[in-house]
Amino acid sequence: MKQETRNFKPETDPKDFAIRPHNVCFLGFGNVNRTLAQLLADRAAELRDRYGIAFRITGVASRRLGWTVDPEGFELSQLCRAGTPALKSHANITEIRSWLDAAKADVLFEATSLNVENGQPAVDYIRAALEHGAHAITANKGTIVHAYRELRDLAARQGKRFLFESTVMDGVPIFSFFDQLPAIHLQGFHGILNSTTNVILSEMEQGLSFDEALKKAQRLGIAETDATHDIDGWDAAVKTAALVTVLMDVPIRLDQIERDGIRDLTPQALRNARRDGWPFKLVCRAQRTPDGVKASVKPEKVMSTQPMARIAGTSSYIYFETDIFPGLAITEENPGLYATAYGLLADFIRAVV
Repeated sequence: MKQETRNFKPETDPKDFAIRPHNVCFLGFGNVNRTLAQLLADRAAELRDRYGIAFRITGVASRRLGWTVDPEGFELSQLCRAGTPALKSHANITEIRSWLDAAKADVLFEATSLNVENGQPAVDYIRAALEHGAHAITANKGTIVHAYRELRDLAARQGKRFLFESTVMDGVPIFSFFDQLPAIHLQGFHGILNSTTNVILSEMEQGLSFDEALKKAQRLGIAETDATHDIDGWDAAVKTAALVTVLMDVPIRLDQIERDGIRDLTPQALRNARRDGWPFKLVCRAQRTPDGVKASVKPEKVMSTQPMARIAGTSSYIYFETDIFPGLAITEENPGLYATAYGLLADFIRAVV
């Protein structure tokens, strides 16, 4: 890759100049959006030649960087040195709306931290992007749980897209998969959607204590320094709520989901369960009932011959029950950051093509 190339775009033929570049902005510049920047660089030629998409990154914002803007597009080397004087916060830009205006944003990639309680400030960020006239693409599942219908309807009024494929199972096309199944009715689903707890349970089965297993997951970069959301089932509950809200079209609050984490499981109980052919997994479930949707996230013993029992490491699994297809299953094997970034990239293509 040529470091001197601007806007992640290689040398072009004169015919390519007819393609108007999309002004792309990153809100949150941690692992996910950094990886996305690299993926966009890697796929720039394919995006241009196959899909007719050109782009330039005109805004990057985070708590550490502040609100940075370059209407002409940042160079790759600048983004690789993020945090150095190459990226300077603009003193006259103090909030998202003026930042979007200064960056002339066409597309926002939002990847800020999850707020379980109310989805803020991500909800406000997405709302501002749509009102500005930009497509809004997020990896933050809180925006779906707390404001899906509002943001969906706002996007429709603005003639823009609100997309969120990376919020559940990284970049696996779960939400867009159901776009390809018109007039189908989802009756329920179950699966394993949190990799941190999956890794911890596997390590405890091998004899580590809970604290030792957690520390190992943190050393491997799988668990956050504060893994409370994972351990207590909040992350899995938010993903469950997102799937119910979008795919079953039933808004559900987090307090309506029966939730229990893995703190009370002991290494001995886990080893015994595995020995008996019924290993423990943190299972997400949702089922349509006459009164709405009943949902839960809790440790369950799973028969060793079932697909869920074989899900290990950072892998995920989900099984859908529909009125037409009795069972549709998706397994994701040990994804990395590129899988999450790919979901954002795929949404980008869907939004602008």
